[in-house]
Amino acid sequence: MSATPPDFDAIVLAGGRSSRLGGLPKAGLVFEGRTLLERTCAALAGARRLVVVGPDPDGGRRAALAGAPTFVREEPAFAGPAAAVVAGVEALTDPAPWCAVVACDMPRVDELVPLLLAAAAESGTSVMAVEGGRDQPLAALYRSADLAHAIDALLARGAVENLSMRSLLASVRTREVPVPPGVTHDVDTFSDARQLGVDVP
Repeated sequence: MSATPPDFDAIVLAGGRSSRLGGLPKAGLVFEGRTLLERTCAALAGARRLVVVGPDPDGGRRAALAGAPTFVREEPAFAGPAAAVVAGVEALTDPAPWCAVVACDMPRVDELVPLLLAAAAESGTSVMAVEGGRDQPLAALYRSADLAHAIDALLARGAVENLSMRSLLASVRTREVPVPPGVTHDVDTFSDARQLGVDVP
């Protein structure tokens, strides 16, 4: 009998500069007929609350997003992933026991999320995808209390602008979750997009 899936909130990081894509927003890139943001929100639609840290899409494009996400921005904008996670957590009142943190630029996110949920249900600890020996802190499911404690400690030391995820997560113990090859591959460059089958305007 499988374990009960965790009760979780979700934070999607979608506000980077996309410098190596000439400033083209990754969230709007299309894979198999849907934007990467649409795919990510759909994969996380089981979340109690969904927060997207990034620009609010225009009109009808927002209506197409599963999970009825709330949009927030890190302060200042483009302050890095740790600042974005802090903004996302601060937007969650009465948090669920777990919090998924996922970048919006992984085309195979629909394969990733079930693996994280199953691993967390089994272990009861924060879990992080590992692919090819590399930890993926933006492909993880954290215990909300652990994440909140880490953020409080970080904020007590000063501003979070341009701090790394490694700095944010220094006190968070995670269990590694090996994932199949390609599951956490993301789109950083035009070459990445071509290799992953992502449409670029």
